[in-house]
Amino acid sequence: MQSLSMEAQAKLEKDSAKKEAKAEAKAKAEAEKKQASPSSVLFFASKVTIKRIQRNKNKYVTSIHGLETFGIELKKASKLLAQKFATGSSVTKNPQGQDEIVVQGDVSDDVFEIIEQANEGGGSGQLGTLFKAVPIDNVVQTEEKAKK
Repeated sequence: MQSLSMEAQAKLEKDSAKKEAKAEAKAKAEAEKKQASPSSVLFFASKVTIKRIQRNKNKYVTSIHGLETFGIELKKASKLLAQKFATGSSVTKNPQGQDEIVVQGDVSDDVFEIIEQANEGGGSGQLGTLFKAVPIDNVVQTEEKAKK
């Protein structure tokens, strides 16, 4: 009986040593990852893309992605944009697996202006304070035609 408990104790020590080594390796990998790409570099390298997508001949939707890197709550932003433009707005995943806000209608220029005003300090209301964290230099507007 005593030899069994010694075996169990040895196994327990071995398992705990393995877990400690795994935890150390994970911590080391995270430290290297942080050092390789600091969050400030990621913050300035990331882009907010405002894309105007043509659905039919004269129907458009506006897609906005990249806001989550600046700490903006997408559901809240979606709701505020829907109220501002009196249209439908939702948070969906794009084909790359990123979350994006899709607003019905051609409002890409208006969204750009809201972000621009928020950066200049003139953005009043909830939208202005929400988009204040997005630098205007990181905002890109594109247009996508309907596929035939």
